[in-house]
Amino acid sequence: MKQGPLFSTARWIGLLFGGVFTGFLVCVLVLENSLRDYDGKVYTQVRQVELDSLDTLASATLIPTIIATAILVIGALKAKTKDRDLWIPLAALALLLLILILTVIVNLPINADQKDWTVTAPPSDWADVRDTWQTSHAVRTLAALLAFGLLAYSAITRKTTTTPTTTPTPAPLSARS
Repeated sequence: MKQGPLFSTARWIGLLFGGVFTGFLVCVLVLENSLRDYDGKVYTQVRQVELDSLDTLASATLIPTIIATAILVIGALKAKTKDRDLWIPLAALALLLLILILTVIVNLPINADQKDWTVTAPPSDWADVRDTWQTSHAVRTLAALLAFGLLAYSAITRKTTTTPTTTPTPAPLSARS
């Protein structure tokens, strides 16, 4: 599929921001998993520190990834492509939208509640809330890993109809005057 600079830029923006987003989710998953051995006070304190700026980082990386991937899908649809140049970015976009939906339905409402928790007296159901948030986050992280893998695979293996440019071979030095 022949693509102009918009699609090349979208491909690299999707990879860059998608990679940062995925790495961020993996780090949070590791941190959250390590918190499982601590009590509600420690968990609440760490969550409130996380909530200070990490939601902003998530938005600043997920949204450009979704937009860039949507541009790739739209370009493939306009080119009437029915092969991996369409299906791989489309699958990645579906996974990214799943992440967004899970975030809006599960994680963001819990985040909003946890901002109001008191460190010295977390709610009695704090462990259940933690488990719900962490389960959703694990699904989001897996989806992000798969989406990033698909975007990387798509960038590496994409078909192109662009004809290679040839560079003229310079004349040997002996032929130059």
